[in-house]
Amino acid sequence: MKAALIDRVGAVPEYRDHPEPWAGEGEVVVTVEAVAVENVDRAFVAGTHYAAADFVAALPAIPCFDGVGRLADGTLVGFGGLKPPAGALAERVVVPAGYAMPIPDGIAPEIAASLSSAVSAMSMQTAGGLQAGETVLLQGGTGVAGRLAIQIARLLGAGRIVATGRDAGALRELEDLGVDATIDTAVADADLVHAFAEQAGAGYDVVLDYLWGRPTALLTRALVPASFTLGRPTRLVQIGEAAGRSLHLTADALRTSGLEIYGAGRNAAATMGAAYQQVVDWVRDGRLTIAVETMPLSRIAEAWTRTDLRGRRLVIIPD
Repeated sequence: MKAALIDRVGAVPEYRDHPEPWAGEGEVVVTVEAVAVENVDRAFVAGTHYAAADFVAALPAIPCFDGVGRLADGTLVGFGGLKPPAGALAERVVVPAGYAMPIPDGIAPEIAASLSSAVSAMSMQTAGGLQAGETVLLQGGTGVAGRLAIQIARLLGAGRIVATGRDAGALRELEDLGVDATIDTAVADADLVHAFAEQAGAGYDVVLDYLWGRPTALLTRALVPASFTLGRPTRLVQIGEAAGRSLHLTADALRTSGLEIYGAGRNAAATMGAAYQQVVDWVRDGRLTIAVETMPLSRIAEAWTRTDLRGRRLVIIPD
């Protein structure tokens, strides 16, 4: 069969012949129909993800760890449970039977493969406790996940949505998705701190943070009260690190700002099923739209290096 493989850290996947996988006891063969390529997959290939050690040690390996495909009886399933060097960017995969779950009716394979970003955006509610009418700041609103989060914030009843980004053209596009204001992070530090404070209004209730690094460090500075008072509570949900893995956090940013920081996985075990079902319902009835760009597996090298997707999720499909 054919698969996408990398031989070294940071390489571009190559379309090559690969041995056919064989199912053992308790395993099933899945014929792959769609695999979404996300930032986490690129981080594993680059060797920069905190859990990339096993992947790097298993090279040559096939990237991506989940996708959508069909069982021998034609059932459309979402699959996972792959361990390096096995990966999802192949014509067929073998997974533990318990890691192949039926996809709800009415969801196309390429959309089903892209649901994870939408489900993770639900952490503004499941981890951050978003309530109807509250103000949401989306740190990194111009990417695929950020644009989905804008839609989800509105569907969850957010009263005001502010989104950040460093591409002026992409920020203008967010107005069509329902943001109330945008902040350009590609400015001097003092100007960005001022912009955060200016757009906060009465305060940010929930921050969904796909950036971390410099923009979030400056946000925490903007949240510190200018006078000897206590700041309004702000629940920041850390979900990504597109702008950096670390930040400098001053003591007063926590002591007096009202800032509370949570990981996106907070409460996930108890809420994941309901969050997934809510996203599926929104997709089915057309209230949530997931923009995708499909390319065949045979063009994986070209697909992997694309920089023009502009808010669309790259999904690899069979030839």
